[in-house]
Amino acid sequence: MPLDNNTLVLVTDGRKTLFFRNEGDVNQIDLRTEAHDERDDAGFNRELATDAPGVSFQSAGSGHSTYEETDFKQLEEDRWAHNTADLVNRRALANDFESLVIIAPPKTLGELRKKLHKEAERRVAYEIPKEMTGRPIPDIEALLVSHTKTEEPAAF
Repeated sequence: MPLDNNTLVLVTDGRKTLFFRNEGDVNQIDLRTEAHDERDDAGFNRELATDAPGVSFQSAGSGHSTYEETDFKQLEEDRWAHNTADLVNRRALANDFESLVIIAPPKTLGELRKKLHKEAERRVAYEIPKEMTGRPIPDIEALLVSHTKTEEPAAF
């Protein structure tokens, strides 16, 4: 299924979000940047995780174990995905787009799916589980061309 004119394309990961609009038609994809956002997380985990791992002692015997340290970076990436889903939901409920393509790494895609409103889910034409936020627009367009020629639309 080709990508229609005015389709919204979301390219995101746990720290960067890009919204594009297809200004082309079904024969030629022409992505134009609508919005972008990126968080600066240099040293993020180091700033939050300053304590040593916790230790628990067993009531029977002489053993003890350490707790696994919380992955604050992953928590922040999940929060970023949830906030991005909220943006998509608001746009869907405001009828800002009829069709949506989501390009995101598998983990981010899973977090987005958890938070998408039924109305936003209904408008998803394709989901592409791939990291593309650092790639130039022609690479994203090429991915869309190859994907829309070989895949069926997402079914919800």
